[in-house]
Amino acid sequence: MTMSMPQVVMVTRETEYDALLARHATHDQARFFLTSRAQSIDSVKAEHDALGAVLQRVSAAIPTTWRRASVNRGALDRFLFTPEDIVLVVGQDGLVANVAKYLSGQPVIGVNPNPARYDGVLVRHDVASVPALLRATANGGAAYESRTMVLAKLDDGQELLGLNEVFIGVRSHQSARYTICANGAEERQSSSGMIVATGTGATGWARSIHRERGSNLVMPSPEADGLIFFVREAFPSVATGTSLTEGLLSHGGQLKIRSENKAGGVIFADGVERDWLAFEWGSTVEVSASVQKLRLVSNAVGRISSNRRGDLDRSNRFGVGRRKVVARTS
Repeated sequence: MTMSMPQVVMVTRETEYDALLARHATHDQARFFLTSRAQSIDSVKAEHDALGAVLQRVSAAIPTTWRRASVNRGALDRFLFTPEDIVLVVGQDGLVANVAKYLSGQPVIGVNPNPARYDGVLVRHDVASVPALLRATANGGAAYESRTMVLAKLDDGQELLGLNEVFIGVRSHQSARYTICANGAEERQSSSGMIVATGTGATGWARSIHRERGSNLVMPSPEADGLIFFVREAFPSVATGTSLTEGLLSHGGQLKIRSENKAGGVIFADGVERDWLAFEWGSTVEVSASVQKLRLVSNAVGRISSNRRGDLDRSNRFGVGRRKVVARTS
């Protein structure tokens, strides 16, 4: 009987050096641009090369008989993941959040290419552990964290998922205007928008707001169904209030916001502004914990059958196969 091999999708994002080349076209032009501003391209190029070396090692860890694909962060909204995929994220912690909302239960392995730069909250594994993690994931021997995600659902049926948080506000520096309903209270507000965060997001944007305002609220844990919300810079006036600027949403709790934005109202998740929902006057959004979870591989703890282990070891014996690059267009 033919054994069905998994597909590994490697998710990356462009480096700062890639961005410089995209803007200036050549290395020499980019170097001149930085040198003329008393900066050096050397460290940027060194970090780019170091990541390239890590990606080569990660690619070499994928058995040659397995199917493979790769996708850059900028193409995630156009990439079609399949149920059989094992998602291998190589980069900073935020890259896991960027990809999470496009998944539907696929296991995610986070690999930290630079522990001196990235905290490793979500990309906690080193390159050396990738072969064992891939084998364990493919054979059901991996341990998972089931991380809560946040769901924003408009009254026209459109939905948006986030792993860290969703932002509700306006695109520009102008104030967002809306009525907020939470935990039995209601208030009309004018503010710089709000975020609704999960326990995973408690280590990111929500953490910054929580610390800056000295909030006494207890952040939810990553696997808890609870959410936390913060209104940013609410403005007190005869028509708008500031009494409902933070709160917790327990299991099954829901936040409801009715827009009064004349133009530019927007909802986006995890910092990906190109994938957004319009939130204009009269629209209502309901925000709650999603039934969909992120399956984040924490470690390889299970046992793999000796026959299956032999098949996988043989498939990886001959080194690196050619990477299949999958491109998507708008």
